[in-house]
Amino acid sequence: MANEEKVTGKVLDRKIAARLLTYVRPYRKLFVIALTLTILQAVLSPLEPILFQYLLDNQIPQGDIAGLRNMIFLIIAVVIAQAIVMYGNTYLTNWLGQSIIRDIRVQVFDHILKLKLKYFDKTPIGKLQTRTINDVETLNDVFTSGLVRIVGELLQLAAILAAMFYVSWKLTLAVLVTLPLLIFATSIFKNKVKVAFQKVRTAVSEMNTFLQEHLTGMQIIHIFNREKVEMDRFREINKRHRKAHLNTVLYYSIFYPVIEIISALTLGILVWYGAGRVVQSELQFGELVAFIMFQSMFFRPIRLLADQFNILQMGMVSAERIFIVLDTQEMIPNNGTIRELSGESHESLIEFQNVTFAYNEPEWVLKDISFKVKSGEKVALVGATGSGKSTIINLISRFYEIQEGNILINGKDIQSYHLDYLRQLTGIVLQEVFLFSGSIYDNITLNNPDIPLETVIEAAKRVGAHNFISRLPNDYHYEVQERGSTLSLGQRQLIAFARVLIYDPQILILDEATANIDTESEEIIQMAIDQVMSGRTSIIIAHRLSTIQKADNILVLHKGKLMESGNHQELLKQEGLYYQLHQMQFAATE
Repeated sequence: MANEEKVTGKVLDRKIAARLLTYVRPYRKLFVIALTLTILQAVLSPLEPILFQYLLDNQIPQGDIAGLRNMIFLIIAVVIAQAIVMYGNTYLTNWLGQSIIRDIRVQVFDHILKLKLKYFDKTPIGKLQTRTINDVETLNDVFTSGLVRIVGELLQLAAILAAMFYVSWKLTLAVLVTLPLLIFATSIFKNKVKVAFQKVRTAVSEMNTFLQEHLTGMQIIHIFNREKVEMDRFREINKRHRKAHLNTVLYYSIFYPVIEIISALTLGILVWYGAGRVVQSELQFGELVAFIMFQSMFFRPIRLLADQFNILQMGMVSAERIFIVLDTQEMIPNNGTIRELSGESHESLIEFQNVTFAYNEPEWVLKDISFKVKSGEKVALVGATGSGKSTIINLISRFYEIQEGNILINGKDIQSYHLDYLRQLTGIVLQEVFLFSGSIYDNITLNNPDIPLETVIEAAKRVGAHNFISRLPNDYHYEVQERGSTLSLGQRQLIAFARVLIYDPQILILDEATANIDTESEEIIQMAIDQVMSGRTSIIIAHRLSTIQKADNILVLHKGKLMESGNHQELLKQEGLYYQLHQMQFAATE
């Protein structure tokens, strides 16, 4: 992707590895047990060939039937012990890995929730999905097939090599003759697969972003008949994803046969040299059989190690990407301590003092804006699209930080309020109501178990939503589909009003709440608006001026500047910008 983070791609970055190990701390006892089982498994590995050697060189030539039987039982016991240790090790490492990625995934999502909206304005959602799901899942392999397994394979190699030298150093050298070839092939494979895996991760992130955007905007695709064009684009992305995966398959399909050839060559050298020594009575037959078993056991961990190092490397890449998200500190500072409005009633509940703001400097959206909203007052914001109306409501709740000026709540700067309390003060009903998958009850309460159903029903009745909800299957437990697609716009708006009423904010903000509502539904919606505005300080954004004529004060914005203010009649008498807007809408209606 064009905006993919730059990562080092090191096989083992010490800082990243050390940071990953901090997630092991809560499970360190379990980690120690898993590591102990890994060491035990490595120690048990060379016992089987040594026991077979002893059996072939002692019990069988001597005809010791009792000793032969005991040795067979001992070999069986070793095999069973290996199986038990392997089972315990596999289960514990996977349990450990799943527990750790659960903790990391929760931490990543919790961190994302705290990021300010500006971060999401410039970061693709599909990219964050990849970090939270795919990259975190890759880390599971680091703990289950990476660190512990690599330690196990290295210990097993060391144990096998030590046993081989103990039995016969000459045969050991015969086995190690092809080791340079093995190291060379493994090095090339590791480097090639590293690049291929990085391309796979990039392709997955690109695909997630594309799917998220297009599934969300499916209506636009259908409206403009873009199905074929977007399908062709998806084929290209999928083609890159497929090509990246096939490259990894290609390298594996070459590497494993090469390893098998080198292993077969090593076995040929071992048999050729060892058989000659057996014929010349310089070597016992049991030693040769043991070394054939050793040779097979020696190459297996080397073959696996190449794969484990690639898993570890991809885990490092995923971990680095995850830590980039976790290290992102694009958050609204929450240093305020005020958690309640003071008992003293200030002249104005909300006050903007010479506020200047830009989402991206120096493209100023608001320019030196000043106004006051008294407690209980109903204030309307009007103006053309892009005049700064929605920006003002974003600033009241500190979704964005202003560059110049001050915003006061009850006479105190909003930065002195604790962020949680500040946002509890405001309730917002947007033009596009977002409903989550789940029941109507869950959407009204936002999954707050402390709000009883009776309270929800009472709120729904007050805003006029109870009638349509009670007619739905399972009424308040009716499962709405994703984004509330099974409900009409008016029904979704009524649910949004019930949601606001439940949380009882002191400041109500309506952002084009009736813009997309049909005439039949508008009367019900207007009644709901009257209910939720009762006794609250309200700020209303509306294009239809007929809906705000009863507002106590109307602020007219134009290109980020406050041009006029006053009630409906006062503004009409001025025959300024508001008068022009009113005349245009009146003419359109006529």
